[in-house]
Amino acid sequence: MSHDTPALPQPIIDLYDEYTHAPLDRRDFLKRLSTLAGGTAAAYALLPVLENNYAQAALVASDDSRLVSEDVTFDGPNGALKAYLSRPKAGGRRGSVLVIHENRGLNPHIRDVARRVALAGYNALALDFLSPLGGTPADEDAARALFAKLDRADAAENGLAALAFLKSLSGSNGRLGAVGFCWGGAMVNQLAVFSPDLDAAVCFYGMAPELLLVPQIKARMQLHYAGVDERINAGRDAFENAMKAAGVRYQSYLYEGKQHAFHNDTNAGRYDKASAELAWSRTLALFADTL
Repeated sequence: MSHDTPALPQPIIDLYDEYTHAPLDRRDFLKRLSTLAGGTAAAYALLPVLENNYAQAALVASDDSRLVSEDVTFDGPNGALKAYLSRPKAGGRRGSVLVIHENRGLNPHIRDVARRVALAGYNALALDFLSPLGGTPADEDAARALFAKLDRADAAENGLAALAFLKSLSGSNGRLGAVGFCWGGAMVNQLAVFSPDLDAAVCFYGMAPELLLVPQIKARMQLHYAGVDERINAGRDAFENAMKAAGVRYQSYLYEGKQHAFHNDTNAGRYDKASAELAWSRTLALFADTL
């Protein structure tokens, strides 16, 4: 992914963020984008910059000879769960990490992130949280629409089942981490509240959990926030204050001037290479210290 993509006007990025997170259908999105861009042709020219390009997803090849990567299915509390499991080929027992996707489901980018975690020396499981609805469809708009149909409590239960699956792996040392992005970041925060087994939890620009439940957190927390992300950052101070009051060990980082989803290197409009690499190095440092 080129680091030289020209900066987009903030109203266009804000519109795409609304389209990504709110019930705004594609027709309305394109109509409003055409107005901001100055015409339909200009709007369509912006789409490759705004939307994810999974052809550029693989920093770690799917057939990397150092890893064993496969699709797996295991039992959840309410039915079978689909996931992508990637592990170092070398033997031995190691820590395990649950990788949680954005509100686009288990796509090629998140599979690649799981392989990055595995290459760092961990068992990595990317759960498809859309499993109860048939799994992640290829069409991103269809995937996004399915998230509105997910029961959040059931999704958290499925996340707990994924952590249990990871802990039970023959190559597991029993220590557990989680890392999630956007919707997945919020789910990491939820799992930190509900799982006493979680040792490390890394949230990239995700909503805070219910503050009254923050004292239940046992994991070491690491939070990554984009500077230009008003929707998520509105809850940042209260979450941090609740963790301070509860004695939760946490690190919080703000990447000034960066956009929501700055870590997603398949999205040219919002990706920031330097911030993404710094945040990822901090993530791996926490895992090295806890797992």
